[in-house]
Amino acid sequence: MADLPAVEEDYGPAALERGRLLFAGPCEFFAGAMTMPQLPPARGPEIAFAGRSNVGKSSLVNALCGRKALARTSNTPGRTQQLNFFDLGNGTLSLVDLPGYGYSSVGKAKAAAWTETTRAYLKGRPELKRVCLLVDSRHGLKAGDEDIMTLLDKSAVVYQVVLTKADKTSAAELAATKAAMAQTLKRHVAAHPVIRVTSSESGFGIPEMRAELAALA
Repeated sequence: MADLPAVEEDYGPAALERGRLLFAGPCEFFAGAMTMPQLPPARGPEIAFAGRSNVGKSSLVNALCGRKALARTSNTPGRTQQLNFFDLGNGTLSLVDLPGYGYSSVGKAKAAAWTETTRAYLKGRPELKRVCLLVDSRHGLKAGDEDIMTLLDKSAVVYQVVLTKADKTSAAELAATKAAMAQTLKRHVAAHPVIRVTSSESGFGIPEMRAELAALA
């Protein structure tokens, strides 16, 4: 495991505890959608998780909620083929696991359908409070990431970069990736300035991310 840097202490004990309690509560899958008519009515504020295929979206949702199989994970890119909605805390917050982009193991027509739905959801969901844009900490921004960032800029949807798989890289490489990312974000008007660094495997950065998302509920 990499020698991870210290977590930024931007949340106090009370905020960390609120985050822990929220994500320790009930969390249930309640809807899946591949087309716009299938999108469920919002149950409250929503947080969406976006990123390239196999970047670790489902693993992060599981880690945040302290579950092993709440969101389906796979080593095969492109397994999440719909928008999956999870109700956290009986309507307090909804987590939305979006299909990955950049790879698809299904037919082009089917892939186009859910890609169109994802983009429409990101542009026109009033209850969407933030998009967590997941980026593999080993690779930084890849093809498709900037497109999504530009889409969210134009739609005035706040998004926050979350570096995943931090245990798979060195502290020096991680710091360099984070610094380069910070410079890129300065060019994007809807980007949240704080970059989260996480590891779903080790739990690094998970308590702080729970606190931040709980504050949006």
